[in-house]
Amino acid sequence: MTSVDDRPAAPPAGAPRRRVNPVLALLRNSWRQLTSMRTALILLFLLAIAAIPGSVLPQRGVNPEKVNQYFVDHPDLAPRLDQIGMFEVFGSVWFSAIYLLLFTSLVGCILPRARDHVRALRMRPPAAPKRLERLPQHAVLEAPAAADPEAIAAVLRRRRWRVTVRGNEVSAEKGYLKETGNLLFHVSLVAVLLGVALGSWYGWHGNRILVSGADNAFCNTRQQYAEASLGPRVDSADLPSFCLTLEKFEADYLPSGQASRYWATVKVDEPDGSERTAGFSVNSPLRLGSANVYLLGNGYAPILRYTDKYGRTQTSTAPFLRTGDQNGTEEGVALFPDANVDPKTGKRNPDQQVAFDGLYLPTAPDTAPFVSSQFPEERNPAVVLAAYRGNLGLDAGIPGSVYQLDKRQLGNGKLKQIGDKKLSLGETWKLDDGSTLEFVGTQPYITIAVRHAPGQTMMLVACVTLLLGLMGSLFGRRRRVWFRVTPPDGGSPTSGSSLVEAGGLPRTEHPGFAPEFAQLVAAVSDGERDDRRAREGDE
Repeated sequence: MTSVDDRPAAPPAGAPRRRVNPVLALLRNSWRQLTSMRTALILLFLLAIAAIPGSVLPQRGVNPEKVNQYFVDHPDLAPRLDQIGMFEVFGSVWFSAIYLLLFTSLVGCILPRARDHVRALRMRPPAAPKRLERLPQHAVLEAPAAADPEAIAAVLRRRRWRVTVRGNEVSAEKGYLKETGNLLFHVSLVAVLLGVALGSWYGWHGNRILVSGADNAFCNTRQQYAEASLGPRVDSADLPSFCLTLEKFEADYLPSGQASRYWATVKVDEPDGSERTAGFSVNSPLRLGSANVYLLGNGYAPILRYTDKYGRTQTSTAPFLRTGDQNGTEEGVALFPDANVDPKTGKRNPDQQVAFDGLYLPTAPDTAPFVSSQFPEERNPAVVLAAYRGNLGLDAGIPGSVYQLDKRQLGNGKLKQIGDKKLSLGETWKLDDGSTLEFVGTQPYITIAVRHAPGQTMMLVACVTLLLGLMGSLFGRRRRVWFRVTPPDGGSPTSGSSLVEAGGLPRTEHPGFAPEFAQLVAAVSDGERDDRRAREGDE
């Protein structure tokens, strides 16, 4: 042990103070500000505001077609929004910065609070103050049934109070659930952020239209998706290997046209070469290893058989997309870029390409106008098409949608409309050059989303724990009570009639503390042992 003489001497009164490194001071103050609860709340609020553009504006990772359409509709505003990452909000630098700062702030805020909370749990309740009458709750018991400190401690323990006996004093404390719930809430919030990060790094998803029939089978490769997004830690070779073939799609509708049931039956080809039949619906995804297949939508692909002027026949089974009305009206295009190939030369004339653009009506009305379906189920199927001949613009190498006609070719005169007609099932349309178009039938299709979200389970558990912690933080109340046994005439606590003084102090606002304190005093006064009344004081 160091003696008094061995202690370092205090600096002289006039000695200069050691200068603090300004860089270290700046870093220390910055860290304190970042890990404060106020900063965490501000960052959480900023993260919520930053997510609003991702919900309002179309995102490239979710719907690139709508992003392209936004550029067409807003040619001046869209490039400016694109420069600041408004079409890729959740992958932008500024969103990631807020995300990482919030994560760091929460971790820096939780760790010292968790350390202090564990330390408080291991500490004994504090000793009784000298003057209990100054506490918000105070009572004096004369000759109670539980007149010695150990008996009083037994009554409190049955009510789940943490109790410490110090001589003739009993200290008890309760309500640690509030701080425990508070810590659980913040730890769960960190777990939610980790789950989001895990899903962003190692997750992937892709969307695809799957038409019925063996010729339209889909295999899980990135090239076969209409739109796909892989996390930065995911490579194309990491995608699970399987193939899907739509065998049947069933839909039931109410008389109002609202769907009551969707069910898709697919054949699954496993990596080991085995085959099985599986079904899934909107709220019941198909689980294939680490991937889930979700049913997003459905429709029909009209089968159109075109015979050009040279007698060569081609068939198109192109999906028509829903327009958004409840009765299943669809619009799309059937392209025949290889039409009218001269049999003598074998060369294709790009100015003789043919396309048909228009609507598909599952239940067409009996009389004009034929602009919308009357019911989503196929009761009177028909197509309303406009025929075009000319250069479709497919050879220019410019990306475009396979579900819409390139209107730019119409504007520059390279593509011209040559007629329009409504075709019922099995009907044939003869065009001006002798070529024909026949409406053969339809094939159902479904829109599927294949997703792998590795952080989904973590986020679910974290959200449940977050709610539990929030309830504990809101409804838990920290409070303390003390009992002091005063022996008669300074004798021992067990001899004669003793006087018991009680005091109570709520650590936070607690309107129900006064009745609870009165119950404790009554229990000590009559020495009750009823477990039912003891449970009334539980958290």
